[in-house]
Amino acid sequence: MDNSVTNGSGMDEQHTPQRRIGSGFGATSTADDVLRGVDLTGKLAIVTGGYSGLGLETTRALAGAGAHVVVPARRPDAARESVADLGGAVEVDELDLGDLASVRGFAERFLAGGRTVDIVIDSAAIMACPETRVGPGWEAQFATNHLGHFALVNHLWPAIEPGGARVVSVSSRAHHFSGIRWDDVHWRRDYDKWGAYGQAKTANALFALHLDRLGRDRGVRAFSLHPGGILTPLQRHLPKQEMVDRGWIDEDGTPLNPQGFKTPEQGAATQVWAATSPRLDGMGGVYLEDCDVAEPAVEGDPSGGVRDWATDPEQAARLWALSAELTGVDAFAAS
Repeated sequence: MDNSVTNGSGMDEQHTPQRRIGSGFGATSTADDVLRGVDLTGKLAIVTGGYSGLGLETTRALAGAGAHVVVPARRPDAARESVADLGGAVEVDELDLGDLASVRGFAERFLAGGRTVDIVIDSAAIMACPETRVGPGWEAQFATNHLGHFALVNHLWPAIEPGGARVVSVSSRAHHFSGIRWDDVHWRRDYDKWGAYGQAKTANALFALHLDRLGRDRGVRAFSLHPGGILTPLQRHLPKQEMVDRGWIDEDGTPLNPQGFKTPEQGAATQVWAATSPRLDGMGGVYLEDCDVAEPAVEGDPSGGVRDWATDPEQAARLWALSAELTGVDAFAAS
């Protein structure tokens, strides 16, 4: 496969450097930790996947700080059950990110209410699934994790721009597995579930990079991030034996919580920090991890940092153009 990339150098003076800022938080911080003293009363957040795993913890933390949270869900009945204890602070609507008509329908219903958005957290994802095709034959991980969120944010732009929102794209350290496979983005050849997942997570980072470039003069900033390794329903497509072999669970299915894994409360921290921290005012477009701006990855070391193919502005612009062509939506087309 062709993962060759170039490290772009065309960023302008407004670009935020990809280096740590010393946030005061770290890998063990929780979402509640980073929101301590933060009042989100009157703020509206949209959290995809906000009813399961770290998405649910994100919803709980934001609602606990006073925000009203909208949770778009592929399984709305299950979502309502998951967030029932949060009462009126959370509302649920139907959204299937793998279905562009569903994405458009959710956006139209939301926009009809005339509300503005302060926070968008694109947290929903599928991981390492068997080869699956959605829509016009698109690879499911690229389509769901990236194209669905791309279409959602662009459709919601009339509510995002007036709110001067922060848009948070949940990527992963799995972006180390693959850059964008430009000659076969839908993996019609030699499908590899982890390579396809890695490409989708690279796409999440490039999406935030270019959205920030397009939106910052209008007051909208975007970030991508690695939340950490977390045992959640995201692993539902992995065979039990694969997780045993990786040391994640024992033969009885009990999580082993090996060193480096986070709790869902810790896993939600970086995306909540990205969405709310005043330390990030005036910044954007960067990839975060452990509640701080990440450093560039060191070649041959997969333990942290961000690969150059996920921070390349030329590839980010190329992916934006491709995504707009595939989805038929681009809020900036006339700009």
